[in-house]
Amino acid sequence: MGMLSLPGFLSCGKKKDFSLTNGKDAHSSDSDENTERGNWSNKGDYLLSMVGYAVGLGNVWRFPYLTYQNGGGAFLIPYTLMLALAGLPLFFMECSLGQFASLGPVSIWRILPLFQGVGITMVIISTFVTIYYNVIIAYALYYLFASFQKVLPWSDCFSWADEFCSKTRLVNDCNTTLHGEIIHANYSFITSNNLTCINGTINYKPVQFPSEQYWNKVALQRSSGLDETGRIVWYLALCLLLSWVIVGAALFRGIKSSGKVVYFTALFPYVILLILLVRGATLEGALDGIEYYIGRQSNITKLMEAEVWKDAATQIFYSLSVAWGGLVALSSYNRFHNNCYTDAILVCVTNCVTSIFAGFAIFSILGHMAFVLERPVSEVVDSGFELAFVAYPEALSKLPVSPLWSFLFFFMLLLLGLDSQFATIETLTTTIQDICPRVMKKLRMPITMGLCALLFFLGLICVTQAGIYWVNLIDHFCAGWGILIAAVLEITGIIYIYGGNRFIEDIEMMIGKKSSLFWLWWRMCWFFITPVLLMAILIWSLITFSRPTYGSVLYPTWGTAVGWCMIIFCVIWIPIVAIVKIVKAEGNLVQRIVSCCRPAANWGPYLECHRGERYSHIVDPKKEKEHEIPTVFAFVY
Repeated sequence: MGMLSLPGFLSCGKKKDFSLTNGKDAHSSDSDENTERGNWSNKGDYLLSMVGYAVGLGNVWRFPYLTYQNGGGAFLIPYTLMLALAGLPLFFMECSLGQFASLGPVSIWRILPLFQGVGITMVIISTFVTIYYNVIIAYALYYLFASFQKVLPWSDCFSWADEFCSKTRLVNDCNTTLHGEIIHANYSFITSNNLTCINGTINYKPVQFPSEQYWNKVALQRSSGLDETGRIVWYLALCLLLSWVIVGAALFRGIKSSGKVVYFTALFPYVILLILLVRGATLEGALDGIEYYIGRQSNITKLMEAEVWKDAATQIFYSLSVAWGGLVALSSYNRFHNNCYTDAILVCVTNCVTSIFAGFAIFSILGHMAFVLERPVSEVVDSGFELAFVAYPEALSKLPVSPLWSFLFFFMLLLLGLDSQFATIETLTTTIQDICPRVMKKLRMPITMGLCALLFFLGLICVTQAGIYWVNLIDHFCAGWGILIAAVLEITGIIYIYGGNRFIEDIEMMIGKKSSLFWLWWRMCWFFITPVLLMAILIWSLITFSRPTYGSVLYPTWGTAVGWCMIIFCVIWIPIVAIVKIVKAEGNLVQRIVSCCRPAANWGPYLECHRGERYSHIVDPKKEKEHEIPTVFAFVY
């Protein structure tokens, strides 16, 4: 590099007095464009972190079931449309937003101070979710360790089982022919008299797979309901502690360490999925399972049902992790001129292809399980916890060398969960860094470890005997409406108040000037289609609200009330912060509201060399003092 380029290089992140070299944050390095906050070491770190964040447990345990339930291959039509109309536009918006200002999900609202509570809502919801998400990782760890046995502990009805446990269906009674007459008799009478049941008249006893009883009686030690907290399940608590230790170790240097870990945690699940698919495809009955998944003849008529389109939109929305704050946080560490447009398309397509691919791996083995049990596939298919910890483990237990396949499956779940957890914790630490940059620069490791320790203790309620009810309750409330409300306000604020055309000009400062034809699709989505779809999903969710349940267990009234309190606590910051901003502004009420709807004086690219003429007037964020942030409400300073 020639000497003439040195001043410009310094203005892009390095202080001229080189004061950073003494107390350098491990989060940044001399090669970074932005030495104040740090950058990804290379683009691969960023892309794999984004893929790991977007591709999570839902791709494996929810999407395949929704496809089977909503018309097989026909479901891919609304799914793809919702990706193009709702998922990708929001994903691209958040990536661009974070990269442009190099700020996290709270401080990014310098763009629109009135809506800064939206960022706080995103961070609080991410905090709630990260508490229970690591509990699911703890479940995967427990099953992973349990797989290190010659005989899988859920492969048969052992000492922990009750009389309802059975590997096969048990006949209770049926119709038979005796002396020329058709009679109804119990099965013991029929077998003792060497009679046979008439086809279609058999009634089976209510039995449970060994894996189902193992999940409830051994792994969870599940109580009767939320009212019965019981004791802490010590081995789940240890698994939870281990999961937090892994997360803390991966993030001790922020993106510099997590960006390297994801090369394994984001890529290896694909290797395991491929192994499971190849193994599953070689089993008898695999074709039956795949036909249930995609369908030999897809049910196109399902597309006439509104529920199918709602399921497609909801799955896309949640699987891409938009409006959680993580996309903004991860993108904020990009170099300014990174092509976030191609990144967004690549990650979104990868996420959706992964979901489809995972479905083949899951249903091929479930099809074999149905074949072995002589049951229809519909009786062994499930989603969520029941798929991951009951149905699929039961299917794996019937394979030769079952501990190996069980280990691979739960190791895959562990890696899928850890990737998402890394990004969520990075969202929280990024928020802290934007609020207290000097403190974070000196104490990043202790703060990260302390945050993990705090979240571990908050998660202990989820590893009690009633823990699964708490996990389900938080998921039912916090991971639903709060995110939808945040997403609706986010796109409304940026497009209609800040200005969609102004936002497009900001993006062009990063990726270069584009034609009007290039922006036509994005304008259609951002200005109309995406907000309408999000509002429709939100209203539908509110209309179809039902009290949370776990299986057949109803939640008590106070449990539902706690759920409402959690979601209110998440979203109440939106009006509170708006009111605080208006009160602190000057002028009459209308003038105050208008001033709060304008970008803050320090809104714009983080580094001076990227501001150009459009943002040459802004206040330098690096010149502001941390002690001028007196309360939790003053994130935009």
